[in-house]
Amino acid sequence: MNAIVALCHFCELHGPRTLFCTEVLHSPLPQGAGSGDISGQNEQAEEEEGGIQMSSRIRSHSPAEGASADSSSPGPKKSDMCEASGEICGCRSLAGGHPGYVSHDKETSIKYVSHQHPNHPQLFSIVRQACVRSLSCEVCPGREGPIFFGDEQHGFVFSHTFFIKDSLARGFQRWYSIITIMMDRIYLINSWPFLLGKIRGIIDELQGKALKVFEAEQFGCPQRAQRMNTAFTPFLHQRNGNAARSLTSLTNDENLWACLHTSFAWLLKACGSRLTEKLLEGAPTEDTLVQMEKLADLKEESEGWDGSEEEEKPSSQPDAVEGQELSKSSPETSLVPDCNSWNVAHRRLSVFRSLRHMRQVLGASAFRMLAWHVLMGNQVIWKAQDMDLVQSAFDVLRTMLPIGCVRIIPYSEQYEEAYRCNFLGLSPHVQIPPHILASEFAVLVEVRAATRSSLYPTLFDDEQSLNKYEFLVTSGSPVAADRVGPTILNKIEAALTNQNLSVDVVDQCLVCLKEEWMNKVKVLFKFTKVDSRPKEDTQKLLSILGAAEEDNVKLLKFWMTGLSKTYKSHLMSTVRSPTSSECRN
Repeated sequence: MNAIVALCHFCELHGPRTLFCTEVLHSPLPQGAGSGDISGQNEQAEEEEGGIQMSSRIRSHSPAEGASADSSSPGPKKSDMCEASGEICGCRSLAGGHPGYVSHDKETSIKYVSHQHPNHPQLFSIVRQACVRSLSCEVCPGREGPIFFGDEQHGFVFSHTFFIKDSLARGFQRWYSIITIMMDRIYLINSWPFLLGKIRGIIDELQGKALKVFEAEQFGCPQRAQRMNTAFTPFLHQRNGNAARSLTSLTNDENLWACLHTSFAWLLKACGSRLTEKLLEGAPTEDTLVQMEKLADLKEESEGWDGSEEEEKPSSQPDAVEGQELSKSSPETSLVPDCNSWNVAHRRLSVFRSLRHMRQVLGASAFRMLAWHVLMGNQVIWKAQDMDLVQSAFDVLRTMLPIGCVRIIPYSEQYEEAYRCNFLGLSPHVQIPPHILASEFAVLVEVRAATRSSLYPTLFDDEQSLNKYEFLVTSGSPVAADRVGPTILNKIEAALTNQNLSVDVVDQCLVCLKEEWMNKVKVLFKFTKVDSRPKEDTQKLLSILGAAEEDNVKLLKFWMTGLSKTYKSHLMSTVRSPTSSECRN
């Protein structure tokens, strides 16, 4: 992330001052900033945190960073700095000869460099102006808390001001701020919650350390009574001209700046990694829109969920709650387009690897019957003892349908109606109503123990688990062998039987076929539902689309239920707008 994080302090003598800043360097360090280690210094052990190599290799300092800075240096002049005998004052973080800190991100070859001031004069000016504004005019009510300000020329700033306890300071506290500067306003605003939480954690740690020191000093030598005895003595003369104490003294932490460097470097890396850009080629597909809608619904439901209220719900309706959770398990796991299973464990235990594999196991005629019912939207019931086998079968079969048409109850101890799911897994002992077994709108796959060791040729070693089963596919309306069937089913079977096509190529063919028929569904939806055309015109349209056959019409009507809400609302709004404009005319 192209940003700078800085710690600022309001000095009682010189006003706002930058104490410590961390910047990102994507290119090799500038001359004098990465030439190597300081001679005579031993390298300490290296540590890794969040993929960043925390190293004690310190960059040699430029004249702008040392105490002997000349007039051309972008840093503050020596005469402008506080002078304190024996320790670093409140206006400085590192000693004059301290070279600073460098961390190396081995994953991205990025360096995170920390010192009191940036090396580049323009960056120094930007940080300096942000520091002054954060501790003067750009302050939230109460003078402690987050605020956002900036412009295109000088960058945009997220600033969080806070107080640190100091028993020798005016009002027993000193004013600091942590600022994050970047040129991308949108990115910084979107990072507000993340930055607020992490920076608030850093501030709490600093305030906690300082509070312990303050309480110990007050216990040993209370300053309030001493000041009241010398109430008329000018405050600045009470300290005999000594400058304010440094932050390391206020927190009693000699490793404070190294810890801040680690925190700031991690903050820059983590904030840059949490938001990524994605290149979209063309308009999003219907599956993508449905996935986004499912994700938004799940987030809204999780935010509104209250654990206490959930416990108070009566236990007399377990089936409805269970069905709701199970039916939503499918969309939740299908939020990623190439994720076709419920979880990692199920993917490892997958029995059916692809549609081609399932066709080889079930046989051509049984698979065609099963696929026909899947595409038509009829209820597909699997009865088996092995839950992983049922879930693996549903993972494979659902790839033939748009995501919006998939409603799965993976495994249940009782029969569920077709309006609740079109994929239903049942335990072997569950009784299915007779009218369902005789219905033409359902297909049953019974998985039984095999009567012989092998029912079909074993092609792979991992197919041994299927040799102990036999699969019986039945339906009240079996598909005749000479039945033409929907066009997409014939194309799917042609791709599966073509051994020249790999499994990955078949998967891509399936994606293209689904998108082709979803486009036909969109045309039919607009023609019938939005424009309300007569049946005669609808038949002509179906002939033009190549979907005039009965099975194709049924398929289109079922797939119409899988259209996204986004597409439907957009279509309705675009249709209404010309009408309203004509009425005005």
